[in-house]
This record gives sequence, C-alpha cells and structure tokens, in this order.
Amino acid sequence: MKLITLLASAAVALGLAGGAYADGHEKTKVGFVFVGPIGDGGWTYEHNKGRLAVEEALGDAVETVYVENVAEGPDSERVMTQMALDGADLIFTTSFGYMDPTINIAAKFPDVKFEHATGYKRADNVSTYSARFYEGRAIQGHIAGKMTKSNIIGYIASYPIPEVIRGINAAYIHAAKVNPDVEFKIIWAYTWFDPAKEADAARALIEQGADVVLQHTDSTAPQAAAQEAGNVVTFGQASDMGQYAPFPRVSSIIDDWAPYYIARTKAVIDGTWESTDTWDGIGPGMVGIGEISDAVPADVKEEALAMKAAIADGSYHPFTGPLKKQDGSDWLADGEVADDGTLAGMNFYVEGLTGEIPQ
Repeated sequence: MKLITLLASAAVALGLAGGAYADGHEKTKVGFVFVGPIGDGGWTYEHNKGRLAVEEALGDAVETVYVENVAEGPDSERVMTQMALDGADLIFTTSFGYMDPTINIAAKFPDVKFEHATGYKRADNVSTYSARFYEGRAIQGHIAGKMTKSNIIGYIASYPIPEVIRGINAAYIHAAKVNPDVEFKIIWAYTWFDPAKEADAARALIEQGADVVLQHTDSTAPQAAAQEAGNVVTFGQASDMGQYAPFPRVSSIIDDWAPYYIARTKAVIDGTWESTDTWDGIGPGMVGIGEISDAVPADVKEEALAMKAAIADGSYHPFTGPLKKQDGSDWLADGEVADDGTLAGMNFYVEGLTGEIPQ
C-alpha cells in the first residue's frame, strides 16, 4: 500500500511531459529529490524554497518537479531514474544518503546533470555541494554555553556522518570556551525527520537536566517539546523556526540554497555547467544566522554577532587550535586552523566530549 501511494505521489509531482516556450523550444526541466516533506519546517522546507526561487527567477525558461519523502537507498534510485526518463535536464538530490544512488543513476544517464547535497563523490555529470553548517553551530555553542544554568546541553544528532560530528564538535568547542563546566549529552536519533522520535529525544535530554537543546534533525518537534517543558533554550535547524521565537528558539541556522540553485540551473541553460564541488558558509550567504532574540542577554548577542562577522570575513575559523582529540592526542597547535580535508572526513570527537561515536 505504501509503495502504491509513493508511486502515485511521484507521478503527480513529476508529470509526464516537459513544457515548452511559445516558440516551441523546450524548457529546461529541473528535478528535486527530497528526503522529507516540503512542510517539515526545516531541511526540506528550505530546499523547496530554493526550488520555488528557481521558478521565480527563471520563469518560462524552466519547469521544476519534485518528489518528497524519498527514502535513502533503492527507492531514491527509482525516483531519480523516473525523473531522468521523464526528461529532467538537471536533478538535485538533497540528502547525504542519496550519494551512491546519484552516482549509479548518473552513470546510466550521462546527458543529465546531477547535483548531490552534502556528499563527496563526483563524476563528469555529478557535482557536489554543501554548506559549512559548523560555522553556525559555533555561534550556537557560544550562546548555549553562556545561557545554560544547569551546565548540561543536549544535542539531538541524526546520523554519525562527518557533517553531524563537525557540528557537535563546533558547538562543544565554543560552549566550553565560555563555560568550562559545560557537559554535552548526545542522543543519536538515526533519522533526519521523525517528529515523534525527535520529540522523545528532546524530552529525554530535558529529563537528564539539559536546559539547552541543539538539534541536527529537521522537524520543529524539539522546539515544541522545549516550549512545553519551559525554561529550555532551543535553536532553529536549517530554517528559522521563528514561530517559536523569542523563546524557546533564541536563534537559528538558516540554509539558503536559492542562489546556488538558480546559478546552477542557469549554467545548464547556457551550456556552461561543469562538475564542481561547492562548500560555502556564512560569508557567501549559504549559511544564515536567524535573528538572535531578546531572550539572549545583550552582551552575549553582541559577542555572537561579532563571531558571525569574523567568520564571514575570514578572520576567524571555528576550528582553530589549540585543540586536542577526545583521546587527549594533539590535533591543532595554537593558532593552527583545520584543513578542509580533515573537516570533510571528521570521524572523531574533540577533547571534553564524552561517549563514543556510533559505528
């Protein structure tokens, strides 16, 4: 029954034929494969905003199609294949677990351009792109370290991949820098989007004494759980989640994919598209910091905005030594900055974090 429903929704979203200009030229057809629902209020919501921005910017030159709630794995290959067969010229696959399926399907459709979010495997017709979310996590960590009264910060992690581990490390480094007594409690949810699981994780962390909860999952359920508990600080993930401001949500990381999606679609239209790897952050605008609410003390807000400005202009990097790994071994010397290769493959915690990274 579930498969029939998914096939039906795919058919509705994809349509059967590409549109055309009044003069008969075919529109450029752009497909989007989404891991969650477009109404998730977080990750997929922002990717879909990027899709809508492509339509608005390029008008009659493009047609966009999408399928939401596509599981990572074989089902994503089916959806990508159908998009390519239905005439997509460019396909954005917007979740880490789509990496191998994207490479597999791209090999079968060499004339179709693919763009994979947050992965690292490329091909002649496959580009990769991601945002330096860890820059925003550093700012969140600073605010969290200053605002916690219990000195316990909860973190709802999705999957133990480098992107998520980087975020945990960046947040912890900056929380501990301003509050050496801080402790992180991490719950691995093994989902990107599951409101019930996310709410349970938030409640469990709050029961363990956390009065600040960070999340690397996509729904607003942790915000609602914190609001219900009272006196628990949260941060919006991927989108602003401003409906929970000024409290518990005191700021947010906002993913702005629109400029990238527009630029890459234009490149397909004008024939200049090439396989590239893009990893942008606060400076270029791919990572935004949502308004810091007045629930945050004025001096802490000022410090956070100063850090944002320093990251944006390149004068500060969130992974700057001295830093040690969790096992006490040296990682970065005083003033040394982490290289992108190490960050891209990060599979260790920094000193001070407890617990093990699941394998």
